[in-house]
Amino acid sequence: MKYTEHALPAMHAANPAAQGLAVDDEAGEAAESEHERRCDAIGVGAHGERLDRHLVAMAPEFSRSHLQALVARGCVRVDGTTVTQAARRLRAGQVVEIELLPTDESRAFRPEPMVLAIVHEDEHLMVIDKPPGLVVHPGAGNWSGTLLNALLAHHDAAASLPRAGIVHRLDKDTSGLMLVGKSLAAVTGLVRMIAARAVHRRYLAIAHGRVDVRSVEAPIGRDPAQRLRMAVVAGGKPARTDVETLAACRTGEGEFSALRCTLHTGRTHQIRVHLAHCGHPLVGDLLYGGRPALGLSRQALHAARLELVHPVDGRKLRFDAAPPPDFERAWRSLASAPPA
Repeated sequence: MKYTEHALPAMHAANPAAQGLAVDDEAGEAAESEHERRCDAIGVGAHGERLDRHLVAMAPEFSRSHLQALVARGCVRVDGTTVTQAARRLRAGQVVEIELLPTDESRAFRPEPMVLAIVHEDEHLMVIDKPPGLVVHPGAGNWSGTLLNALLAHHDAAASLPRAGIVHRLDKDTSGLMLVGKSLAAVTGLVRMIAARAVHRRYLAIAHGRVDVRSVEAPIGRDPAQRLRMAVVAGGKPARTDVETLAACRTGEGEFSALRCTLHTGRTHQIRVHLAHCGHPLVGDLLYGGRPALGLSRQALHAARLELVHPVDGRKLRFDAAPPPDFERAWRSLASAPPA
């Protein structure tokens, strides 16, 4: 496998994104100490009542399910003893105490200092090299520790911007370059440029099998059979991905293709869906039919290049990012493999 102009640059030795995230634990501990505590003595009228039902009366601003979760977490005491059964019956004269921790959702938009690999930053925009495993925006199961939380801590203006300046996303396990606006003018300009296809994005990918397609143009929408997936569906949004096969190799684990993909649209999971639709899912992409191989258990996808005109000052910008170590090892392992 020859790389010539396609050779992957070496990783930066001190790239903090490759080492994970450093969250400010001290700030979290301070927040934990500020939780409200409420106490209530059980009257005759509440004798025999379930604990969780009584907690709803004590803290009506919280849902019953959240209060039940606090019971399970050991945040409730009855007569000074921790109780973890929400269905426990209360007796007149007992004293109930609860520590009211905030819901996960309420913590979603809090600043959380993290180490970010910043490729470029000026007063209007940032370019970030996102590591695999970092969630971009809070959602179910990931209400904290996201890029949005990090941006809120990075600069004050983020709190006044839509989505803290995030104008496009990368999937959790996809690595590479992301644009973030730091001013309203930049956010507005970037959104318009992305919609007009004036932001050029190039990815490196490793797929199963020998990929012979040059371009995939097929509409993408929600998979009607599995709502967590996207799929090529009639009536979906138009989507086009150009595919360049840099090499096709065979190893002891099977046949693989090293690809360079260019997006012309930005649909959810676009490259993953288009390649799977062609019968060549990404290595490690379990959601779309791929399997772990070449040392990769996540999808083999890296956003390697961004090209655009600065939305405020008009400068031409181009950024390149080397892939993280796991991707680079998998890519380079194909170099010694015989052609497919």
